[in-house]
Amino acid sequence: MAEAAGRAVSPVREGFHTVTPYLIVPEAARWIEFAKQAFGAEERFRIPGQEGGALMHAEVKIGDSIIQLADANPQFPPSLAAMLLRVADVDAAYERAVEAGATPIQPPADQDYGSRDGAVKDLCGNNWYIFTPAAGNAIFEGLRSVTPYLHPVRAPQVIEFLHKAFGAEEVYRAQSPDGVVHHAQVRIGDSIVGMGEAHGPYQPMPCTLHLYVPDADAAYERALQAGATSIQPVADQPYGDRSGGVTDPFGNRWFIATHIKDVAF
Repeated sequence: MAEAAGRAVSPVREGFHTVTPYLIVPEAARWIEFAKQAFGAEERFRIPGQEGGALMHAEVKIGDSIIQLADANPQFPPSLAAMLLRVADVDAAYERAVEAGATPIQPPADQDYGSRDGAVKDLCGNNWYIFTPAAGNAIFEGLRSVTPYLHPVRAPQVIEFLHKAFGAEEVYRAQSPDGVVHHAQVRIGDSIVGMGEAHGPYQPMPCTLHLYVPDADAAYERALQAGATSIQPVADQPYGDRSGGVTDPFGNRWFIATHIKDVAF
């Protein structure tokens, strides 16, 4: 890696948004090939580890979104995720995913909330909720190609933590009379995080998320004050970020970063 010179540095690395899913999977290289076949992913780069060909870090782009990933290791065991995948043709995307090796969860069907949805589980166990929204439906405003999706036991507590720690703003909630949150969305920076309370086959999937903020040190401290526990303190990293990590009270890992210099990979 070499430092790039020239323009003023943004606190968010070029090509990224505030929140980015980070998958830690048993076979990262195999997952990349799956994502290419299933979702038309484009590989940005990969950094191999020192032993056995494992990937220390890789990035792919799906539509307008980046997904980061790495091979699981003793320090960071597998961390799976659920994600919304916005596509132009849910039926075609669902079929491609199944042909590439995904396991069907739910075939595509029209929904009363204004989209056509299907769901699959990829070869590493991540859930993909593939959807094509109806034109003009406000529920889907702000959703990019890939949006992280949580399945907490109780969504209000998660929303409260995200507000205290990261300044999240609740933008949508569909809640039943008995208090069950079927779907909610919060905005953190320029990104949406979705969630629906755990039920049936959709159980909690504590995930790993990469969060870009203007001041990583301050956000890290706020997260700890809100109830998170430290994974690693904030420090300058060789890839051009200043970052640290926390685990929130619900088991999700957040790597909180501020981009401080451009580095060419």
